[in-house]
Parts: sequence; structure tokens; C-alpha cells
Amino acid sequence: MNDSVYKIIELVGTSKNSWEEAAANAVETASNTLINLRVAEVTKLDMKIENGKVVAYRARITLSIKYDTGVMRW
Repeated sequence: MNDSVYKIIELVGTSKNSWEEAAANAVETASNTLINLRVAEVTKLDMKIENGKVVAYRARITLSIKYDTGVMRW
């Protein structure tokens, strides 16, 4: 079995609807330019408030990307 190496990055996704959608937005946006995405972990949830009302949900995630020696990019 080959050992693996992973890069960990932190992202913040936003949504006007939910934390789940905010997290999904971060992963889906990252997948447009990154390959070999493996695991995303939600590390923090918060909300943007204006005039006493929630206007946006934010999800901070850590995302692991498996390094592939056959493909020299993340």
C-alpha cells in the first residue's frame, strides 16, 4: 500500500438560505479549480446580521486534497 499525502485548505462559503448551502457552495466552487477533493469538515458556523435580521449564513470548512504524483497539481 502506498502512503498518501494531503493538502489542507480553509475556505468560507456563504448563502442567504442555510449553513448547509454555504458549506456546499464552498466545496462546489473549489471543485471548479481543484482535483482530488477528499473530505470537507465544517469547523465554524456564523451569520451576518443587518438591522437585527440574519442576511447570510457562513460556513468555514477545512478541505483535504489528495496529492497525486501522476498529476502535478492540486
